[in-house]
Amino acid sequence: MKKICVFGSLAYDHIMDHPGKFSDNIMPDKIHMLNVGFLISELKDSFGGTAGNICYNLALLKEQPIMISSAGNDFDKYKQWLMPFSIDTSHVKIVEEVPTAAAYIITDAGDNQITAFYPGAMNHPADEDSPDLRDIDIAILSPGNKDNIFGLSKLFKKLGIRYIFDPGQMITSLATLPEFKECIFGAHVFIANDYEVSYILEKTNVTKKEILSHVDALITTLGEKGSFIETKEKTYEIPPAKPLNTCDPTGAGDAYRAGLIKGMVLDLGWLVSGRLGSIVSVYTVEQYGTQTHTFSLQDIKKRYEENYKEKLSI
Repeated sequence: MKKICVFGSLAYDHIMDHPGKFSDNIMPDKIHMLNVGFLISELKDSFGGTAGNICYNLALLKEQPIMISSAGNDFDKYKQWLMPFSIDTSHVKIVEEVPTAAAYIITDAGDNQITAFYPGAMNHPADEDSPDLRDIDIAILSPGNKDNIFGLSKLFKKLGIRYIFDPGQMITSLATLPEFKECIFGAHVFIANDYEVSYILEKTNVTKKEILSHVDALITTLGEKGSFIETKEKTYEIPPAKPLNTCDPTGAGDAYRAGLIKGMVLDLGWLVSGRLGSIVSVYTVEQYGTQTHTFSLQDIKKRYEENYKEKLSI
């Protein structure tokens, strides 16, 4: 089994549903003095964070990822949850002075989201110097402690380790920093949604062509419209898999990344890896919360064939 390293955040998610649309309660001409409240029809607390979500889905895909993150004095409950899934949490730094990060997420009827995030222990970088991190096959740098993102990208480049750079919701705080370009240019894969890609191109003054001259693949996710994977030679359009319902989109992006990584470690190629990401993502959409779904490899194979009319060998 190839070793997978996942860096990112650990958080307790507080997920809420607003039965209407945010836009119905926001007056564009008064945006400078915004003061609104939203009625919540459902509230659920769950385990989350980018590292937690990606590792959880990789575990369901029968991988045993190494997690790098920081957690607070309330991490025991989360750690107990992860234990049965063979996820290596020995590289999670415990910061006794503060609680684990927390996300407060409101989703409206149009699947738009407003998120408030308390970083807590995420403000403290995890330890990077470990022999375990020198023989991994692939890593992902997802949103988490800024110092770790920059430090680990340098370490992985030095060790010749392939890594996926996934800045996500941290682009507004990272994109203007000089180290950000180096994270992109040193990556094997750069992944972001369509808005984030446009934002990054504008703020960094780089072009897609320039990014593709450094990375093997640029992946742009489009939410319910799927994704596309660009390489120097070809662009692969990845149609979305069809969910049975659209209960909650939270965590779908992390699940997509887990499926993508599974395809990459199995050398399935970009097209199949992207499709596998789409298949895994629908399972979390169908459940309320980010680690409340489950599936078997047989489930994945069956749904892959139903959606893409081809058999999947994993």
